[in-house]
Amino acid sequence: MNSLYLIIFVIIAFLAAYTTYGAWLSKQWGLDPQRKTPAHTQTDGVDFVPAKAPVLLGHHFASISGAGPIIGPITAAMFGWLPVLLWIVIGSVFFGGVHDMGSLFASVRHDGKSIGEVIGETMGRKGKKLFAVFAWLTLILIIAAFVNIVSLSFVATPSAATASMLFIFLAVAFGLMVYKGGMNLTMGTIIGVVLMIAIIWAGVRFPLLLSVQTWMIILLLYIFIASVTPVWILLQPRDYLNSFILYAMLAGGILGLVFLRPEIQLPAFTSFKVGNNFMFPILFITVACGAISGFHSLVGSGTTSKQLDNESDIQLIGYGGMLIEGVLATLAILSAAYISQGRLTELMGTGGALNVFADGLGTFIASMGISFSIAKTFVTLSISAFALTTLDTATRLARFIFQEFFEVDPTGDVSTSNLTNLMSDKFVATTITVVISGALAFNGWSSIWPLFGSANQLLAALTLLTLALWLKKEGKNYTMAVIPIVFMFTVTLLALVLLMFANLSNPVLLFFPIALFILAVILIFEAKNALTPTLLESNEKIK
Repeated sequence: MNSLYLIIFVIIAFLAAYTTYGAWLSKQWGLDPQRKTPAHTQTDGVDFVPAKAPVLLGHHFASISGAGPIIGPITAAMFGWLPVLLWIVIGSVFFGGVHDMGSLFASVRHDGKSIGEVIGETMGRKGKKLFAVFAWLTLILIIAAFVNIVSLSFVATPSAATASMLFIFLAVAFGLMVYKGGMNLTMGTIIGVVLMIAIIWAGVRFPLLLSVQTWMIILLLYIFIASVTPVWILLQPRDYLNSFILYAMLAGGILGLVFLRPEIQLPAFTSFKVGNNFMFPILFITVACGAISGFHSLVGSGTTSKQLDNESDIQLIGYGGMLIEGVLATLAILSAAYISQGRLTELMGTGGALNVFADGLGTFIASMGISFSIAKTFVTLSISAFALTTLDTATRLARFIFQEFFEVDPTGDVSTSNLTNLMSDKFVATTITVVISGALAFNGWSSIWPLFGSANQLLAALTLLTLALWLKKEGKNYTMAVIPIVFMFTVTLLALVLLMFANLSNPVLLFFPIALFILAVILIFEAKNALTPTLLESNEKIK
């Protein structure tokens, strides 16, 4: 089969889903363009800052994409390209799209608070606290994994390191010019894109050579700073500018397929069991961000909801952002499927899934007459930039959740007020998060990734459950979340059990699947208890 036909099918399917199912969700949930968003009602110039839809889409997409939708599908290709592609399409449309759009909407209607606050309303304070612990542990795994991934990427491609560091200074300059200097967004974007091209050239000419350990320390210091600074001066403008690189990479890869039209060589299906991995449930936790991701709910309810200018933008940013990520995941599986099994094994052995993707997209782009070395360097730079974006966004989200967990009890318990005031300080919260993540990061990312995948997908299941409970309480249609809830809980809880047995010899890594499993089960029962009064009230109304 020709790769071009597959990417065309996916794009058409996603466009149809956006205009039909996405619009239906907007109508069912009652998105109100006239209702003021938290970005306007709580503007503070730090976290709550209104952003135009294109800017916020860039920030949101750059934050949720990262390396996840690349590493996941390519790693899952061991089961064949067809199961992976089907899950990307079905998952993005009916699972991830609902999850992302719903969590963003729920957060906006809760004054820009995290999804944990929505749980607090539906399940009570105990449910909120338990979910906060679960989400924070998941983010610790994400930060630890991506500190490793970004550091290894910088060492493997030093030019990417130089460009990524220069991007940070460019973002600060862009934020100052647009938000404080009064420069027009269009003019600032043109200047920013031109300078980005220059930065990529500078990265190739002046590669930054440092060790993995040194980069890990630098990145830990960077994410601390990024977590406590105002979003307008670094995260928002950096992610907005970076989005143009990702859009260019996506467009280049798709156009390259038009020119090259490579035939699929990888088997459509290999086996239900590959090594010690069973397709069910491993496929569905490995693909992760390419179909549905709990991390997206933390981004949507943690940073995006605080910058949403109008509720009418929720469909574009929440549902549309997930579908665009589905396109990226499709390109990832095609970059593995167009080569032979032997070549795939070779590339995986020399640089992992990111190397497979860079080599594949570099080949696609080179078919248009561009040098393969330049094309592959560009793709590698793009991957590094967005992995870094995921890293600092995850740190900021972990800081938010940590602070919310230690908010002063509204009952006014004076004996704990001093402790809660200290722990809810953003510098203290960030320090604890970064130190623990850094300690875990030095253990290596390969052992962390399966735990991240399971925790991430279980987080998505819990978010969907919360969304359904809240929608039911508000008298809105929640049926679109029922099947995804049952399916995601089934695959993730089973995967955690398998990981417990796999990590019996490692107490540190064994702690995470056990803790996450216990927290998830408790939250399920809390949800059941919260749902029972609602059902009783409904029966009383009927009588």
